[in-house]
Amino acid sequence: MDKDLYDAGLKLRREVVGAEYVDKAMAAADDLTADFQDLVTEYCWGAVWTREGLSHRDRSVLNLGMLTALGKPNELKLHLRGALKNGVTREEIREIFIQTAVYCGVPAALEAFRMAREVFEEVDK
Repeated sequence: MDKDLYDAGLKLRREVVGAEYVDKAMAAADDLTADFQDLVTEYCWGAVWTREGLSHRDRSVLNLGMLTALGKPNELKLHLRGALKNGVTREEIREIFIQTAVYCGVPAALEAFRMAREVFEEVDK
């Protein structure tokens, strides 16, 4: 493991998706999932998200489209929160999901809008 990448990834992961979520995921790691949590932290967040080629905001926009296309609502909700933290507006999120309706299908976009509504309601409390 590259400790510098891991540390940078952990810091950024906490910033984007929330320390509470990350700490809970890390605490729940066991013999089955501990190596996976380390991989996600070091590789996904440390090696990829910290690259200079795209802003965190742009990476969030991409993730919203990709997670919609893949039909991964739980991860989509997590990254919706992160996108808001990274400066993606609700109006931009709406436009992202309208765009996904054309390229990924209306059912995928409908699910994405449902997830966005849930996240917005939680954020507004």
